[in-house]
Amino acid sequence: MSSADQNTRARTPTHIDIHDSTSRRHWADLFQVTDERLRKAVRLVGNRVSSVSAYLAK
Repeated sequence: MSSADQNTRARTPTHIDIHDSTSRRHWADLFQVTDERLRKAVRLVGNRVSSVSAYLAK
């Protein structure tokens, strides 16, 4: 793995900080959902990005 790949992987967030409004806004915009829908998804499946993404894709 190149150092560029390692740097990108290190900066890629794996969890959503649901308590931070800037983070919530970012993820809600990315997933194209409301803040409340994002909060509900995190309550149901946890704050791992992959879990929330899979839940919201249903």
